[in-house]
Amino acid sequence: MAVHNQVQLITYPDSLGGSLQTLKKVLDEHFHDIFKGGIHILPPFPSSGDRGFAPLTYFEIEPAFGSWEDIKAIGAKHDVLLDVMVNHISRQSAYFQDFLKQGRRSPYADLFLTLDKIWEDGQPVQADIDKMFLRRPLPYSTFTIEETGEEEKVWTTFGKTDPSEQIDLDIHSDQVKRLLTEIFENFRNNNVKIVRLDAVGYIIKKLGTSCFFVEPEIYGFLDWIKELADSLDIELLPEVHAHYNIQYKLAEHGFWIYDFILPYRILDTLVNKNAKALKEYLITRPAKQFTMLDCHDGIPVKPDLDGLIDTKAARELVDTCLERGSNLSLIVSDEHKDADGFDVHQIRCSYYSVLNSDDDAYLAARAIQFFAPGIPQVYYVGLLAGENDEEGVRRTGEGREINRQNFSVGEIEQALGKSAVQRLLALIRFRNEYDAFNGDFRVLESASHEVRLEWTKGDLRCTLQLDLGTNRTVIDYVDADGTTVQFVV
Repeated sequence: MAVHNQVQLITYPDSLGGSLQTLKKVLDEHFHDIFKGGIHILPPFPSSGDRGFAPLTYFEIEPAFGSWEDIKAIGAKHDVLLDVMVNHISRQSAYFQDFLKQGRRSPYADLFLTLDKIWEDGQPVQADIDKMFLRRPLPYSTFTIEETGEEEKVWTTFGKTDPSEQIDLDIHSDQVKRLLTEIFENFRNNNVKIVRLDAVGYIIKKLGTSCFFVEPEIYGFLDWIKELADSLDIELLPEVHAHYNIQYKLAEHGFWIYDFILPYRILDTLVNKNAKALKEYLITRPAKQFTMLDCHDGIPVKPDLDGLIDTKAARELVDTCLERGSNLSLIVSDEHKDADGFDVHQIRCSYYSVLNSDDDAYLAARAIQFFAPGIPQVYYVGLLAGENDEEGVRRTGEGREINRQNFSVGEIEQALGKSAVQRLLALIRFRNEYDAFNGDFRVLESASHEVRLEWTKGDLRCTLQLDLGTNRTVIDYVDADGTTVQFVV
């Protein structure tokens, strides 16, 4: 299949109405002419943590959300995108629970990355760990095997608890490859069209390296899984937060990539009223990307923009975000911080709030996103112009909850009355329906306080003009009769 060049929605299975069945109803009743492209449903599987990202199994849907029939029904009208956490699975999964009981005698033992697969004697060496790009202070957890009383150390890249809820898989294992094959076949049978390879950058652990996007070894896995996906007519979207050079290498290998640079670039442009860096970036970036402003995590900073931003200016922008209610995710490893100590991994916020809940600034941001070449994705909170959920952060102690609130059907209908939401829906319709977006893109000459972008295809042309002084955004386009029409965003 080819990915449809139309705006996609990102949502949790229970965020728009409480279940998959209600999600379908909301899509049909309120957004039937909006999301003709894909729906990225964040992990709907039974999970023991990280809001779905510690899956127990991929062969069931969490009953509280619905069933595979609901996924299949949504997939009949939309390109459904689901995640596979290729790096890990839940500690509570039947596979790992059997390993905890039987140890190396378990039929599932080879699924997991025990430390003897890294260090020959199974004993971790701190000097090796110091080189790694860590997501927690220690990249492993220690477990006691029930039947033997022996200790087993198993790699755990992610997780806030010790032992972690997220157990790393050994992607070199034939067992893991069989499991992934069965997962993908089940996806194909249930109308799943696109798979995001979550945390794929962490799958290769090699001593002497950062254990992040280890080349060339990672391409062996990516080539294998691409061949599997191609055979089932499934598109792949690797999710890699890394130096932009790595993203560009993925693009050269023919993969879709995420534009994790664009959200920061647009924010910086609108806050500092200067489009120079944004326009330079739009001229040079690869076109085969999924674009986003907001997501379930935050606005990427490090390592995605390493080498692209001045840390002094970045600190000032981060301080502005904090003043507007954002919170931060920070880099753990000293070696991977900047020389001056700058350590911001992500800025966590609602994109609407970080633009001071200014409708014109927010619509300007979306207009730039939609004009940037690629497949635009809109996160459900951004769709409804939702603001920072500070109460959710206080209640859970989890900073990412600032942008993860659920909406009831009544709250969705209430949000649809907002001017910002109606303007956004009109912009999405235009982006979906105007065929010039399937043509050629140019960044037009303009002053530093302006953005002028253009798409052309045959006689069709649309031009975006944004004045950063006022945030007034206008699209001039040629209609089917050859008449130039002005659309004030």
